[in-house]
Amino acid sequence: MVPLSFAGEEFLLTTGRALYWPREQALLVADLHLEKASFYARHGQMLPPYDSRETLERLALAIGETGARRVFTLGDNFHDSAGTERLEPHAAGMLAALTRATDWVWITGNHDAAMEARAGGTLAAELEIAGMVLRHQARAGETRPEFSGHYHPRLRLTVRDRHIRRPCAVLSRDGKGGGRMILPAFGALTGGMDAADPAILSALQPATQIDAVLPAGGKLVQFPLWRAAA
Repeated sequence: MVPLSFAGEEFLLTTGRALYWPREQALLVADLHLEKASFYARHGQMLPPYDSRETLERLALAIGETGARRVFTLGDNFHDSAGTERLEPHAAGMLAALTRATDWVWITGNHDAAMEARAGGTLAAELEIAGMVLRHQARAGETRPEFSGHYHPRLRLTVRDRHIRRPCAVLSRDGKGGGRMILPAFGALTGGMDAADPAILSALQPATQIDAVLPAGGKLVQFPLWRAAA
């Protein structure tokens, strides 16, 4: 985990794509997309049906690593609203154990807007915690500190003629001590969008700068994506 200062608060960014908020003892994760493989199987594309297990195992590790007592999921928790009904018994038991052990809040997204909290926890369209807005998709023009997901940002780099794509967070600053953050997708079976895609940069306006951030070698690495004209 590496420290990250954001909007006057201290956070820890984990190597597993989660964000820990020590003051609130809260773990934030985005875009689990549980039961994505079973969704595709229903439509004729057979994928190994273990994505939910892998995602939940990683989530359990993040909770154990941070000692989080609260979990906020930032939408697209399941790949579709009926995904809760397709969880096989082992994965369902894992999820039920996690939601019993923590104060768990599902923030719904565009993929699972009608989901039900069948495995525990509570549902919300969005929340405001200690002045921070938690929602699925960044809202252009938002001036409050905001956490969101939806875009699955990935940083694209070329290092020694090798092309590298890594999940990352995208962080905007507003020049007044505030900002907004898009978290990487946490789920095991999720693709990604270029962190510098115009859709991401536009969603984070107004801003004075926008950077991709990720942990590497025990440090927070930052790559500039956009700067306001001087």
